[in-house]
Amino acid sequence: MIKYGFKIRTRGGMVVDNLTIPGRDQQEAERKLQQIYRHCEILEARPVHSGMREDAMDVDGILSLISRQR
Repeated sequence: MIKYGFKIRTRGGMVVDNLTIPGRDQQEAERKLQQIYRHCEILEARPVHSGMREDAMDVDGILSLISRQR
């Protein structure tokens, strides 16, 4: 499943950013979003790429960190 990032305006007028909703496609993610935030206005929608974070460590990095703490 792909994750989609949304920026919305709630029916009360509050802007909510960085909402992440999984879906098979953008239409399904929007449908799920509308179930959670009824009558919201979608201001922005974008696919979120779920690659590894830049600061993520591999096994060797974790082991060296643990050995330095002893």
